[in-house]
Amino acid sequence: MSVSSAAFLPTFVRRERASLTATLLAPAIALVVATVFNLGLYVLMGRDPVAVVYAMLLEPFVSWASFSEVLLKSGPLLLIAQGLAIGFRAKVFNIGAEGQFILGAIFASAIPIYLPQATGQWIWPAMLLLGTLGGALWASLTAFWRVRFNANEILVSLMLSLVAAQLLYYLLLGPWKDPNGFNFPQSVMFQYDAMVPLLIEGTRVNVSLLLALALSLGAFVFMQRSFMGYKLQVGGLAPRAAGYAGFSESSAIWLSLLIGGFAAGLAGAAEVAGPLGQLQRSISTGYGYAAIIVAYLGGLHPIGIVLSALIMAALYIGGDNAMVSANLPIAAVRVFQGSLLLSYLIAIAFVRYRLEWPRAHRSPS
Repeated sequence: MSVSSAAFLPTFVRRERASLTATLLAPAIALVVATVFNLGLYVLMGRDPVAVVYAMLLEPFVSWASFSEVLLKSGPLLLIAQGLAIGFRAKVFNIGAEGQFILGAIFASAIPIYLPQATGQWIWPAMLLLGTLGGALWASLTAFWRVRFNANEILVSLMLSLVAAQLLYYLLLGPWKDPNGFNFPQSVMFQYDAMVPLLIEGTRVNVSLLLALALSLGAFVFMQRSFMGYKLQVGGLAPRAAGYAGFSESSAIWLSLLIGGFAAGLAGAAEVAGPLGQLQRSISTGYGYAAIIVAYLGGLHPIGIVLSALIMAALYIGGDNAMVSANLPIAAVRVFQGSLLLSYLIAIAFVRYRLEWPRAHRSPS
């Protein structure tokens, strides 16, 4: 009797219903696994793992000053992730939020740069509005190429992010460069009325955090209570059924990308009109890419994304602390973020699928 070697290969079989408890535990398990994995890396690098973990995971929460910075960082992450998650659930993968974030910052900066003497409380809301327009317009390029030429939205949106960065560098090294900025690639400082009002006195947390929470509520209502949100989810889960029901794939692509661009552009505008107060080359800090991790770590659910945005913001602040106090390189911080996403994807895969080991088929020798 002989046994076929294929009989030993397991297959993934989708579960009829994923456990709610396991789904909720998946992010926590992913965080533990990523932490343990990175602890091993820190030991190999000759760093004190206890000091690194304290600086990265605990120090952001030990004082109000550091936690307020976590709240500040969570705002743009939350805005971008909520916009991306809507598209991801419709299986429209916008990977270019970084470029849309940059365009939002550029569009918003046009008002204080060209009208430096303007005053009035209309300035910062107009900047936010222009920022959303810039992000949506940049995302519309991806939507056009996807719908008109069936170009892959992942590649197009990602490449457009590189174009956006070059446009930013051109402006800051050319027409928008501050003539009194000692040759630094940055714009002039914005006037007081061009700054988003503070939300919590004594901190840098501003009103954009409330906008992020409002958008989170809007995303929940849109995806859970609206017919349009239902159509997007059906298109993502069962494209053939969506087509049979008459749901337009082109409309889903346009709407998903425009929402993502709108949210990313708003985050970019809030960044230059908030903690920065000017357009800088360092505006491109990777928020658009980190928000992808936030969206998936939150299970693509608006409530889960709020919690995962806090976690990722804490990693941002904790990573800065670890670079100073534990001499940790910036690459190690990014490895932690990437391993967190990978751990979550593996964990959620086992929540939604089970391994099935086929029985050995015996045949006469």
